[in-house]
Amino acid sequence: MDLIKALKHELIGEAETTRKFLKLIPEDKYDWAPHEKSMKMQHLAVHIAELPSWIALAVDTDELDFAVSGYSPKSCANNEELLSMFEASLQQGNEALNKVRLEDLEKRWVLRQAENILWDGTKYGMIRLAFSQTSHHRAQLGVYLRLLNIPIPGSYGPSADEAKF
Repeated sequence: MDLIKALKHELIGEAETTRKFLKLIPEDKYDWAPHEKSMKMQHLAVHIAELPSWIALAVDTDELDFAVSGYSPKSCANNEELLSMFEASLQQGNEALNKVRLEDLEKRWVLRQAENILWDGTKYGMIRLAFSQTSHHRAQLGVYLRLLNIPIPGSYGPSADEAKF
């Protein structure tokens, strides 16, 4: 099995599903959250849009230290900007997979906050984490959309809104 080819195939499939969800976000609900502890819709959507670029982060670096790099979420004014952000992130992830060598995927990769290790694994593991985070946060977005009575697209088969049985 060609692992890098499999990752590229998965990236394309996940991107198709993610686009369907991002296109449904009502722009007038960017500041909405279902609960006070939940992310605002825009913050969640931007995070989802940025996740494919984590593949490039895993390939091109050996760690991310929030104490050094910090993270400030981007914002967007509308869905056109959001989808453009997603496509740029997707391109970064795809380009990283085009250049990575199989043996590089075994190298260590660390997510930290100064001395506090948040995640410690391999570059491959970090790429898998990016895919897992995409599925996880896209499901959260699905709940947000459901609570706003917006029909949910299927992810890995038809949703209850699409099912014809």
